[in-house]
Amino acid sequence: MLAVKNKVIWITGASGGIGEALARELAADGARLVLSARRQNELERVGASLPNATQHLLLPLDITDSAAVTLALHTIKQQIGGLDWLINNAGISQRALITDTTIETERKLFEVDYFAQINLTRAALPLLLADGGGKVVFVSSVAGLVGTQYRGSYSAAKAALHLWANSLRAEMFGQGLSVATIFPGFVKTDVSRNALTGDGSALGQMDDAQANAMSAEAFAEKAVKALLKGKNYIVIGGLKERLAALVSRLSPELLYKMIRKSKVR
Repeated sequence: MLAVKNKVIWITGASGGIGEALARELAADGARLVLSARRQNELERVGASLPNATQHLLLPLDITDSAAVTLALHTIKQQIGGLDWLINNAGISQRALITDTTIETERKLFEVDYFAQINLTRAALPLLLADGGGKVVFVSSVAGLVGTQYRGSYSAAKAALHLWANSLRAEMFGQGLSVATIFPGFVKTDVSRNALTGDGSALGQMDDAQANAMSAEAFAEKAVKALLKGKNYIVIGGLKERLAALVSRLSPELLYKMIRKSKVR
């Protein structure tokens, strides 16, 4: 079992949902956190509610801003001195058919869910590797393994993130870097409310599947437990999501038939 006590762990998208739940779980285990998100007020709320609140560093950040990412890393180095884990959790979802989605919306989804993630990770590597190793965690999605209706660009971006993580794991293994990818199924958060419709506006409502899904706290507990066991391929969700992830590896043709018959919206 790995341990996180006194580890410096940077979590993006930490102002709510999965990011907030991961922060609570890791803080309770004794980690020293760096928390980032665009919503400063919500970030401060989360930070103030954690155990040992004064030891955590709050860094409001738009991960698509490369200059801001560089400044954030400089701040971590100056104020803490190092970084042990990076959890790439920030992201945005989609709820629109392919034929209804503009190319501008497609590009925005990839900018947030893929390009910003890999840019931040690459920029953080020197800090992560400074002491001979570190850990990068990507929050992908079961949608990135199976591809479903209403999530064409989102699924594609999350799949791209998964495969980039695989390449990073292979390339950096000799330098001591551990790379894990988490594939959440439905989790009860505001992700569907904030999901982009075809024209780029927010959906503004919660999906039924989201409303009836596992809590963010239950997800975080499972995720941290798996990470501490050293697992690198982590699927967390209900029975249907876990089955779909398994079938995607064993029989893609069967998966396609299952997806066509599924109701995901």
